[in-house]
Amino acid sequence: MQIFVGLGNPGGKYARNRHNIGFMALDRIAEDHGFGPWRARFQAEVSEGRLGGDKVLLLKPGTFMNLSGQAVGEAMRFFKLEPDDVTVFHDELDLAPGKCRVKTGGGHAGHNGLRSIHAHIGETYHRVRLGIGHPGRKDLVAAYVLHDFHKADEDWLDDLLRGISDGAGELARGDTGKFQNAVALRVNPPRSSGGKQEKPEPASGKPAPKKDPEAKAAQDPQPDDRSPLQKLADKFR
Repeated sequence: MQIFVGLGNPGGKYARNRHNIGFMALDRIAEDHGFGPWRARFQAEVSEGRLGGDKVLLLKPGTFMNLSGQAVGEAMRFFKLEPDDVTVFHDELDLAPGKCRVKTGGGHAGHNGLRSIHAHIGETYHRVRLGIGHPGRKDLVAAYVLHDFHKADEDWLDDLLRGISDGAGELARGDTGKFQNAVALRVNPPRSSGGKQEKPEPASGKPAPKKDPEAKAAQDPQPDDRSPLQKLADKFR
């Protein structure tokens, strides 16, 4: 069994905040993969289901961001799991909007949700870092992350969330490369080289055969310009 944790703040007031992109990712996975209804447990909202052959618990802490580790630690201990069985989806200021990177271990970089999880289960869990960009100044960060995504962000945000859902099964199997490829195919779909349309092939897919000159002559005889006397003479040759 694995636990997928989405970080965010509970309540409708925060639902579309940049800080809640982790919640959004879990909501998309639950909807697309037929997970069970959300219910209160472990100081969180949880939903159970399967990704391929793997049983997964989706968990959205209800303790507000700064205390996220309480819910994660409680669920992990209940199921007797290790940090390696936990994957946390969270907003990442140091990645451009729409970027997605997977990481295991390391510091919390000042993210209060990660800081709390570090304190409760250590740092050796997995993370899916979801880029939201940076406001440019440190003193603007708090207001920035607690502000809703702009309307202009909706396209890339939807592509990112769909890509996460597309690759969720690969992530559960531990294939982070295929997971990130699934995200990339949504966020940056491939285009035809040069954007030019290829010349259409003949219907058969083969070039039309060249005509035999003799056959053409048989099909298209030349006009007979001989005089009647010449035609008569040619009869007796």
